[in-house]
Amino acid sequence: MSTVAELQVGESLKVIQLKPVSRLDLIKYAGASGDFNPIHTIDEEAEKAGLPGIIAHGMWTMGNLAKLFTDYYEEGFIQDYSIRFKGMVFLNDVITLKATLKEKQENLLRFAVQAMNQHGNVVLKGEVVYRQY
Repeated sequence: MSTVAELQVGESLKVIQLKPVSRLDLIKYAGASGDFNPIHTIDEEAEKAGLPGIIAHGMWTMGNLAKLFTDYYEEGFIQDYSIRFKGMVFLNDVITLKATLKEKQENLLRFAVQAMNQHGNVVLKGEVVYRQY
């Protein structure tokens, strides 16, 4: 598929698989976002909070989901983004991102989006409204 306009309801954008989550990814995201909660970067603090290890920022996962639309920024933009966090993302998890077209109305395309870990567990799901120019 060369353009988002050619996509039919029920079809998906190209699936994206991220590199394994690294501590450096989360440290960089903490700096960029200003979210320095130590459960995202310090093992001992995550364990004190009752977690099995550090977890990725939910917004790190959500932000990466926008990569599904990078190839289509010349055609339009993400107008609305609605997400529910469904599970935690841990170090070394491999996250797969997917967007499936649910509805087309003139220049608005409504996508069901999700992020899954390497075990097939959905860690984030929601909807993106993409507006074509």
